[in-house]
This record gives sequence, structure tokens and C-alpha cells, in this order.
Amino acid sequence: MTKILVCGANGQLGQSIRSIHDQYIDLEMVFTDIEELDICNPDQLITYTQQADIDYLINCAAYTAVDKAEHEQVMARKLNADAVKNIGIAATQNNFKVIHISTDYVFDGKTFKPYSENVLAVPESFYGQTKLLGEKYLMETQPDSMIIRTAWLYSEFGNNFVKTMIKLGKQKSELSIVADQVGSPTYAIDLAQAILTIITKIHNGIYIFKPGIYHYSNEGVCSWYDFTLYIHRIMGIDCKITPIESKDYPTAAPRPFYSVLNKSKIKTSYKINIPHWGWSLEKCLCILKADRSVGIQEITN
Repeated sequence: MTKILVCGANGQLGQSIRSIHDQYIDLEMVFTDIEELDICNPDQLITYTQQADIDYLINCAAYTAVDKAEHEQVMARKLNADAVKNIGIAATQNNFKVIHISTDYVFDGKTFKPYSENVLAVPESFYGQTKLLGEKYLMETQPDSMIIRTAWLYSEFGNNFVKTMIKLGKQKSELSIVADQVGSPTYAIDLAQAILTIITKIHNGIYIFKPGIYHYSNEGVCSWYDFTLYIHRIMGIDCKITPIESKDYPTAAPRPFYSVLNKSKIKTSYKINIPHWGWSLEKCLCILKADRSVGIQEITN
């Protein structure tokens, strides 16, 4: 049986992996967050992973407050870069594979063609810079690792754009939403399934572990404005949505105008089927409607 340590287990992706892990009978999983394991502490990380005797570490932990990162730079770098270096060092010493989650924010969004993995990453925000530095550190300390960049992540868990739009749509009669930033929403459950499917296929000898950078998001493209319209339509929310430009909604951290990811590499390498974002959003919203235990209480109050 393949043993996996999931770090950042209380975040969106970590909780998504936890919610489906029983479907993968060949995988034994241990879930940790800062209470159980501080990945910023290199000695603790080395000791823990040695004792746990793991085959894989999936790193879902990150500092994701994009605007706050511009001011809380020490904390952002500590978690997004330095901690990833710690993981790489521990992986080399204790002989386990790393699957690390990165972001579309490593790109500046000025090239209006889906970004493949070999396109030069030029992040404009400090958040993006720390995530790119984390990628660099991991490949330096343990090049036999997999980095998966994703984008516009949402789920039933935690705080995210989908739940915020539901909450605001119920509270307000009109919202102004940015329409000139384009990307691909990603349902965290889909990403979790992709990761665990890849590990299962490797476990069963169907594929070998292929290190390097991969891109994963749901299929299809939309703006934040389009995304909001779709959310409100499915949820039956009557709220006027007005499209605006980014310049009319200034933020501390610059956002990429276009961050669509080319996913050919992961689909070809591991034969991963990726759903369209619209279908996955409907699945997520159906769960939110039906199951109050996963967060609908907080978005309807």
C-alpha cells in the first residue's frame, strides 16, 4: 500500500482530498496541518516524515491571501517558499516523492494564449513571486518532484469566490464584477481526484512517476463576471451583475488578465480526464444546496 502525507489538510484542497480518500483503497493517507506538523520547522519535518515512513507528500499548504501578501511578505515567503525548500530537503533525506501545488499567478497574464509549462514565468504580485520561488527551491533540493499549477480554486470547503458570490448575491441587489480577467475555475474535488488517480496509476504500475511541472484546471474559459452570472443562475439568486474593468476595482496585488493554463501535458502523461468548469460548478453548488454540514450555513446567513 502506498502511504501519503497530506500537508495543509485544513485548506480547500486538503479537505477535498480528505473527503474522497476512502475511494482510493490502495492509498493510506495521513492528514496534517500546522497543529500536527509545522513544515516551516525543518527539523520537525525531517523527523516526522522519517517516522511516518511515507511514499508521497502532497503539499497543499500555502499562504494564499494575495493582497495581504504584499504587506505580510515575511510570512508569505516563509510558507510559500522556505517551507517548500524544507520539504525538498526532507524528501531527499527520507526518500519520498513530493507533489506540490502552485498557481497561475506565476504568470503575468499578458500573453493571450493558454500557458504551457515551458513558458517563462514572470509573476507580478509578491504572492506569485513567492510561489515561483517555492517551485525553484523544490526543484533545487529535490528535482524528482512534481509541481502542479492550478487556478481559481473553489470548493464546498473554506472561503472562496463561489461562496462569497452566493453570500453577497443574497445580501445585495447589485454587484460590480471584474470582466477583463480571464481564466479557468477549478473545482478542488476534481484536482484532488486527479492527484490521487495519478498516484494510484503509478502504484498499479500503469505509469511511472514523471517529475516536473504540470498544469491543471477545469476545461473551459470565463471571466469573473461570467463565473458570477453562472453561480447566481444555478442558485436562483436575483442580483444585478454589472461588468467592470480591473482599473475600476483596484487591489493591492496585481492580477493576471489572462491565466488560462494549457493542460495537454498532464492529460497526455497520465490520461487524466478533465471536466468542464460549468459541469463541476453545478456539482459543487448541488452539494452546497443539499448538505448544510459542508458550509451552506455560513453563506446563507
